[in-house]
Amino acid sequence: MARDGEMLNILIWHIHGSYLNSLGRIRHNWFLPVKPDRPDGYGGRGRTFDMPDYMREAPAEAVRELDLDLIIYQTPKNYFEDQYEILSEEQRRLPKIYLEHNTPQPHPTNSKHVVDDRNVVLVHVTHYNRLMWDNGCTPTTVIEHSVAIDPSARYSGSLERGVVVINGLQNRPRIAGYDLFMEARDQIPLDAAGMGTKAFGGLGDIPYRDLHSRLAAYRFLFSPIRYTSLPLAVVEGLTIGMPVVALATTELPTVIENGRHGYLSCNVEELIRHMKRLLQDPEEARYLGDNARRLAQERFGLDRFCRDWNEAFREVGAGTGAGSKRV
Repeated sequence: MARDGEMLNILIWHIHGSYLNSLGRIRHNWFLPVKPDRPDGYGGRGRTFDMPDYMREAPAEAVRELDLDLIIYQTPKNYFEDQYEILSEEQRRLPKIYLEHNTPQPHPTNSKHVVDDRNVVLVHVTHYNRLMWDNGCTPTTVIEHSVAIDPSARYSGSLERGVVVINGLQNRPRIAGYDLFMEARDQIPLDAAGMGTKAFGGLGDIPYRDLHSRLAAYRFLFSPIRYTSLPLAVVEGLTIGMPVVALATTELPTVIENGRHGYLSCNVEELIRHMKRLLQDPEEARYLGDNARRLAQERFGLDRFCRDWNEAFREVGAGTGAGSKRV
C-alpha cells in the first residue's frame, strides 16, 4: 500500500476537463493516453487548461509499456472497450477505480451501474448519486467536488446581468434546462457561456484559465439544470464568491441555503423573482456571495479534495507490494 508522500503512477482518460484540472492538483504521476486525432477520451492535457507538469501525455500505443499502480475509469467505453485496447493483461489486474460523474440514467432509481465488481472501487461525486444508483456488489465511496481555478478571480457583481455556464445546453434541452434558460432570458438580462452557446447568442466556450475572471463581474450564476450531479459551475461560482440561483433538485438542497448563499426552488417563476431582485440589489448579492465563498472554502476546498482522493488510493491498495514508482 502506498504510504503518505509516495507518488503513484496513475492512468486516467481525459473525460471531464474541469474535474481533471482539479485531480491534477493531487501530486502523483498522472498519465493521459492520447491518439493522433485526439478523439473523445484521448485529448491529453487539453488546450484550455493549465495542467501541472506531472500530468503527462502518453501515446495510446505505448501505454502497455508504462509501469502503473492504478487505473481510473470514468465511462462505460473506458471500462468495456478502452482498457482492452490499450492496457496489457497485467495492467488490467491492477487496482482500479471507476469515477462516476453522472446521475443514474435512464431511470433515476432503477438504473444498475455498469460496474458490478467487488474488485473495483466506485467513487461517486455526490451522496445523491450513490443513493440513487443501484451499485450492485461494488464497494462505493463519495468524494465531493472541488475546483482548481485562478485564485485571483473574485466576485464583483458589477454587471447587472446573470449568467449560465453549461456546455451543450441546447443539446440536452430538458435535462440541462435550455427551455428554462430561454424563459428566464425573456424576462431578465441573462447570458450563457459554454460550448455551443454562440448558436443562440451566448458567449461561447471561454478558455478555462480565463473563465472565472470573466464571470466574476456578473451579478449571479443561474443553474437551470433539472437532473445532474452537483454542477461544477455552481462550485466555481461559490468559490469566487458569487450568489447562486438554481433548481432545488438532486444534491443542491444540501448545499445552497435560501437567503444565505443564493436561492433554490422548483418554481421557476419564484427563481426569476429572486433574480430580478438581485439585479436591483447589489448589496444583497454581495452578502450572499460572501457567504457562498465561505461555504466553498469549508466544503469544497482543494485540501479536503486531495486528502479524500489520497485516502481512496490507499483503500484501493494502489502501490501494494511495489512501493512508490517514480518517473
